[in-house]
Amino acid sequence: MKRRSFILGGIGLSGALVVGWGVLPPRSRLGGRETLPPLYGAVSLNGWVRIAPDGTVVVAVPRSEMGQGVYTALPMLVAEELEVPLAQVRVEQAPIDAIYGNVAVLVTGLPFHPDQENGDLARASEWIVAKLGRELDLQVTGGSTSVRDAWRPMREAGAAARAMLIAAAAKQWNAAPAQCSVSDGVVRHLDGRKLALRELIGTLREVPLPGEVRLKPAQEFTLIGKPAPRLDVPDKVTGQARFGIDVRLPGMLFAALRACPTIGGTLRTVDPAPALALPGVVRVSTLSGAAGGAPAVAVVANSWWTAQRALDKLRIEWDEGPNAGMSSDWLLARMRGALGAEDGFTFYEGGDGEAALKRAVQRVEAEYRAPHLAHATMEPMNCTARFADGRLAIWAPTQVPSVLRHVAARAAGIDADRVEVNVTLLGGGFGRRLEVDFVPQAVWLARDVSPAPVQLLWSREEDTTHDFYRPAAVAKMRGGLDANGAPLAWVTKSVSDAIVPQYLRRTYPALAADTPDKTTIEGLFDQPYEFPHRHCAHVTHHTPVPIGFWRSVGHSHNAFFAECFIDEMAYAARRDPVDFRRRLLARHARHRAVLELAAAKAQWGRVGPGRAHGIALHESFGSIVAQVAEVSLAQGEIRVQRVVCAIDCGTAVNPEIVAQQLESGIVFGLTAALYGEITIAAGRVEQRNFPQYRMLTLGDTPRIETHLVPSDAPPGGVGEVGTPPIAPAVANAVFHLTGRRLRSLPLRLGA
Repeated sequence: MKRRSFILGGIGLSGALVVGWGVLPPRSRLGGRETLPPLYGAVSLNGWVRIAPDGTVVVAVPRSEMGQGVYTALPMLVAEELEVPLAQVRVEQAPIDAIYGNVAVLVTGLPFHPDQENGDLARASEWIVAKLGRELDLQVTGGSTSVRDAWRPMREAGAAARAMLIAAAAKQWNAAPAQCSVSDGVVRHLDGRKLALRELIGTLREVPLPGEVRLKPAQEFTLIGKPAPRLDVPDKVTGQARFGIDVRLPGMLFAALRACPTIGGTLRTVDPAPALALPGVVRVSTLSGAAGGAPAVAVVANSWWTAQRALDKLRIEWDEGPNAGMSSDWLLARMRGALGAEDGFTFYEGGDGEAALKRAVQRVEAEYRAPHLAHATMEPMNCTARFADGRLAIWAPTQVPSVLRHVAARAAGIDADRVEVNVTLLGGGFGRRLEVDFVPQAVWLARDVSPAPVQLLWSREEDTTHDFYRPAAVAKMRGGLDANGAPLAWVTKSVSDAIVPQYLRRTYPALAADTPDKTTIEGLFDQPYEFPHRHCAHVTHHTPVPIGFWRSVGHSHNAFFAECFIDEMAYAARRDPVDFRRRLLARHARHRAVLELAAAKAQWGRVGPGRAHGIALHESFGSIVAQVAEVSLAQGEIRVQRVVCAIDCGTAVNPEIVAQQLESGIVFGLTAALYGEITIAAGRVEQRNFPQYRMLTLGDTPRIETHLVPSDAPPGGVGEVGTPPIAPAVANAVFHLTGRRLRSLPLRLGA
């Protein structure tokens, strides 16, 4: 398949449509007053901003808060342009509407190498996909795109609201709008008069929405770029925050389930009598698989504990299905076989990599591996549903409310406009809550006990053994050096299953197609290192294991492959790893600045006895991150003592949140680097709970320092970018400490 055909085919538009529709102006994302209905005497100014009777500014946030800070960062964008203090802002979860669709998550999914981003094909593709995104109600929180997507529309919403406040005040004063301004949440006249927002409610109802609005230049920012307290913290500290598991409704019942333990297995028989004999048990239901979920048996009772105890009484007979003999070793052998036998799809080629390798004076070659990984969110999967009078109401911690509504409607057999979705706070997402397999289960149970609402909550064991796992992957890395030790060639081939086709089959089957998936090779084909000859290919190898998006997706393992191999090439060239990378970034000043800042702050190479430094640089989700890990050994185990992290994420809306997210990403990635592994035996996932799927403890967490490179570029992502570099930084440090190259995750010296 030609690359151009693949990209345009993925967009799914014919040439006629591109000409006829693509040239039209993009749809506005400002929305109207009706998009955000006024409540309790409030007045809506557009689809993002409402003024309450007491003068509070209500900001509709269309992204899910799962600890990453969107309930603070996104309102800051509105507050900056509206000229109100953040303390005057209250957050409200946005309804489902096309103006809230995540355009950036679609645009950033296009598979272009940085060298191609300014080409005609890239610009045309981005334009068309962005326009398409404005037509869809794809409300998704993922891809580290929340701030990137909101950067312009939410600032425009704030600026438009400011213009309306000025128009309303001018009308009340019978003054010229040019004589009025907004500052610190108050509208002021040049002569000293002022009006609080609550005093403008009546007049605001008569003011039309403005046309073009002026956005502040960066030098006028008073809020963006400065640390600000998180708006979601007080409710979390006082226990008033409502996560999915906290939902309580009148007459609510509770459900627990047990799904088929083998991948691809089915239910044969179940005798419900032993469970129904227990006091408080209402019903035993069998659930077929939907949205990728496994067949299951569920118990509905007056409490979750009663339902869970009743499950233990059931005599369930499973048909283990066609994958009963599957194991991790079998899967690895098949992937390694594909690595040697298939050419794969070429995502990027510059020069002639194979020819350059043949004439290289020195060749470096290595094979790297990464296992399946679970998400292990703090809050297990759950969903509350009420089905009554032909309508369905859902309460769920989800990253995809619009997808959830579609899947829930399909499960209930009703139109999507008869489904109400209430998004709660998420007790961790990491990509797991992009999935909606638990939603049809809750819908069917609600239908069984209608009109009573029912809350389905998975046990930790069900959550671990029925995840959509980070794909396992293998990669063959080859590099060439010339007679002076200078890099000549970079040739990679990787093998893994593909997430996007699987995800579409689960959620939108009509759109599913086995096209090349950028997430399989991101972090390998799109890094900025300036090798004269490059060739990056991927072999998609389908397996029965359910896979899904995992924090930083393909970057999570491809950064390990790439940055460890860069270190191997530096060692072969007898160059310092920092200097070797610096020479490969001659035309990339931003990357060099991040690399050099991390090295300087860590005092690169200056460590005490029994310790060593390792470095990794990686670009993902629009941000550049370098990390230096300081490593020691203790009783044969790797101990990470300190991590120094530098980042260029463009404009940092809230630097404190940036630092928090990098720390979070490092801890998440370090857990995976040192311990993370899902293994399969006899068609079953072997890990069931935290004793078998170990987490990094507070006592083992290193000291983490974060340094931001000042930048006036638009915001990049921060939620996932801290995760990819930590595994290679640690592995490289282990090599410098012990002389051993660890090329398989998790990192184990005894392996």
